[in-house]
Amino acid sequence: MEKMVEDLNTATQFWVSCLISFNNVSASLQALSTCKAWFILEMHKSRSVRSFSSSKTGPFILFNATAKPLPEGGNIGEVVVFDMAKAELLELTEKTIPGEIVSAKGLGASKGWGIFSDPQDRCVLITDFMNPWSCKSNPKLFTLPPLTPLPLCQTDVVWSVAMSSCPDDDQDWVVGIKSLGDQLSFCRPRRDLRWTKIQTPRGHFPTSNLMYSKRDGRFYLPALGGHHLLSYDLHLDKPEFHELQFRDFPESLEPELDLSELISSSSRTEHLVESPSGDERFLIKWYANSCLASKKVSYETQLFMVFREEETTEGRLMCYTDDIGDLCIFISKGEAFCVPASSFPGLQPNSIYFIGFGFGVHDLTTRTTTTLQGPKDSLDQVLVPYWFPPSSS
Repeated sequence: MEKMVEDLNTATQFWVSCLISFNNVSASLQALSTCKAWFILEMHKSRSVRSFSSSKTGPFILFNATAKPLPEGGNIGEVVVFDMAKAELLELTEKTIPGEIVSAKGLGASKGWGIFSDPQDRCVLITDFMNPWSCKSNPKLFTLPPLTPLPLCQTDVVWSVAMSSCPDDDQDWVVGIKSLGDQLSFCRPRRDLRWTKIQTPRGHFPTSNLMYSKRDGRFYLPALGGHHLLSYDLHLDKPEFHELQFRDFPESLEPELDLSELISSSSRTEHLVESPSGDERFLIKWYANSCLASKKVSYETQLFMVFREEETTEGRLMCYTDDIGDLCIFISKGEAFCVPASSFPGLQPNSIYFIGFGFGVHDLTTRTTTTLQGPKDSLDQVLVPYWFPPSSS
């Protein structure tokens, strides 16, 4: 129990610092200098896009944005994203940026959309302005009512978000928000703007990362340690609990109990992700080491453990694997997702791309991690430290 509390405190300290750095979007919208130079240097090339011809990006990071007010009202600026597959910056010029977003606090990202909170009235804002191929003159913006806390809960700090679909795709579009602590909130904007509030079992899901399964039509939360799942069916009133059993640990890796003792200074987060087809689901345990440097706590990814879910008569088995085939998994504080590497030349198959505990790529075959380096504090200046899925016109 003491070890669990220690892990929770360490993970919470790191991710809250990430959330704080993402909270003030207006500050990040003011500068574009040193970070941009880093990626041009490190990733070879950049291109400026003024007209939106048919094209697509691979998985990308919203790297930076600048905005200036127009005399007639509104804001126009430049949005800069980094395409991981092409290893290039994409500069989107003369793009309209919603005024509400300039001063908003970031909450998270899902399905290529950013989710924010208005600092004045605390309304939840959902926009696609960071999408390279969204309408540059009129990005979409949805406004949802403010989150309100249940007794003994809080909603000021949002831990993770997930959506059932893009707002354009589904009349039954659902937005899920997991607050730090024990509250889970859902809203169906096209049906009812009120939030449905659920209190999760106290202490079991405080820093759980929410995901939506298209295959099951459910939202899932992995419990601390990853040994249980909480699922919420949109057509049922109560959440369900699922116990997970772990199998097939390789001889070269110790069972998790011993592993936790060996990595005494590590922090761990759990992420559930589904393949694009929905045929496969994986639980990823992400371990990172903390160290104190220049009076700041920094974190470095130490290892990943990936478990493929198998449905059996014994229940849900999570079987260790170092082979996810052609897939790449993208993990950050946004909703995790998978893409086939063969669809995006330049991506490395059977790998995990990550941003959060450092920034890099982990090869599951060789169990090696390559860290992408930049100048001092460059990652601190990334506008939103989340991966966004591929985008096309």
